[in-house]
Amino acid sequence: MMSDSTMIETEDYRVYYQADRSTVFFEGFLRLDGIEAYQPVMDLLMAAIEGDQCIVDLHQLEFLNSSGISMLSMFVVKVRDRGTTRLSFRGSEAILWQTRSLKNLKRLMPDLTIEMLRPQASADPLP
Repeated sequence: MMSDSTMIETEDYRVYYQADRSTVFFEGFLRLDGIEAYQPVMDLLMAAIEGDQCIVDLHQLEFLNSSGISMLSMFVVKVRDRGTTRLSFRGSEAILWQTRSLKNLKRLMPDLTIEMLRPQASADPLP
């Protein structure tokens, strides 16, 4: 069982779970060396799917290397094979790796929900 808020944080990135929102948030630049280095992140994701739904919010994750994308793919397959959790990903249309990679996850789990957020318009006042 996971605490209400669990976090992995470094200078470059932050991954944290908010149980009240059933959401795992990713922020920053995540470029760990090899799939083994992603095990703590995978453990956090696996703990988050104890309920009947889970949202993985990537819209503030500017970079994820190929090992991280592989880890997300393995996570999606594990959720699909368990068959007990509705899984959703939230990404940003403004981040190229997300527009390319997230749709590939749907091939692994056809009932995966993907929501791509549009960038917010600048709220700068006009002169």
